[in-house]
Amino acid sequence: MKNKLLIVGLAAVLMTACESKDTPEIVINDNSVTNNTTINEGDGGGDPGDTVVNLSGVYTEDLTLESGVDYLITGPVLMADGTTLTIPAGLTVRAQPVGVNAYIAIQQGARINASGTGTNPIVLTSNSSSPSAGDWGGLVICGRASINSTAAGSTDTATSEVGGLSYGGNVDNDNSGTLEYVRIEYAGGAIDGNAELNGLSMYAVGSGTTVDFVQIFEGSDDGVEFFGGTVNASHIAVVNAEDDSIDWTEGFTGTLTNIYVQHGASHDKAFECDGYNTDFSNETGTYSAPTVTNVTVIGANDGSEAIRLRAGTQGIFTNVVITDFDEAFDLDGDTGDNPTGQGVLDGLLSVTDVTFNNVTTKLKNDTGYTFTEADFISGDGNGTGTDVASWGAGWTVGIN
Repeated sequence: MKNKLLIVGLAAVLMTACESKDTPEIVINDNSVTNNTTINEGDGGGDPGDTVVNLSGVYTEDLTLESGVDYLITGPVLMADGTTLTIPAGLTVRAQPVGVNAYIAIQQGARINASGTGTNPIVLTSNSSSPSAGDWGGLVICGRASINSTAAGSTDTATSEVGGLSYGGNVDNDNSGTLEYVRIEYAGGAIDGNAELNGLSMYAVGSGTTVDFVQIFEGSDDGVEFFGGTVNASHIAVVNAEDDSIDWTEGFTGTLTNIYVQHGASHDKAFECDGYNTDFSNETGTYSAPTVTNVTVIGANDGSEAIRLRAGTQGIFTNVVITDFDEAFDLDGDTGDNPTGQGVLDGLLSVTDVTFNNVTTKLKNDTGYTFTEADFISGDGNGTGTDVASWGAGWTVGIN
């Protein structure tokens, strides 16, 4: 295992950024040593031994984890430009339950190689003996693909909500590595209203990145959030996220295929979808416009909303099942900078083949534009959703 470290302040690692956010500074300590200590047995699988390798700091060379070794994330683990973090199939990596002060970040130009299998998934989880949502900060990936909060075609970058990590650019086929058969448990959390970590945070991640068969389980904030980018993600399961399960903003234009969302007692939306980041400006004048296919959303039957579409977002939804919600689709916007309704009229925001089970209101229109339910929804009753029982078998947890 190569683990040469350069321990520096985040300000020295990061160069320029077109946006800035007033977020607390994360202090990185050099804890990447082998300690003869016993870590608690968490819920992530496998039995930790008596020796643990602590991980934290900025890694300036490749970091290859080894099967049979117990790893404990004790602070931010930052992979620098040009490095690769490799995690073998079947390995469970635990994080010290210190909230957002422990997370893994793949910075611009770095890659993650986490290729599990259906019988040997990779598990990133809490080290607590009684794990709970928000025990640690989750996985962050920063790429060089397009975002609409910087000028079109520019190499300008934005900075992440936690840690001030650079993301964005004009390399839409950027490759940040591979996530396959990976389960992220008990992650996410907020420092304040503007600084949050999710189970999986993808900042301007490009289409050269592979994201397939990933579960977020018992997360404190969003399950998966896309901050712009062009990445194509498939076979994604989010179970019991306390905030939104799937979230996009800043001009995300990738594809989402075979998505399963299951709400627990504490939750917000299944999907919360923004055309751009309303805390900043829409520099390109474009909007998020992903293609979303084969979706099943299971609510808690508590009078909530399933899918909120706002801030001008576009998107084509096909083959959707929504169960146990008061409102299925809530469209918000105006006739100015947030023309969500215009997307419906232009055929850029629509739902085809959808089945509603125990849903009171199929469509709520708060966009300022006039259109009918038929303008937005076609094929009512034809949706079959995603077959999570098949593709989720053997490696996911908590699915009803």
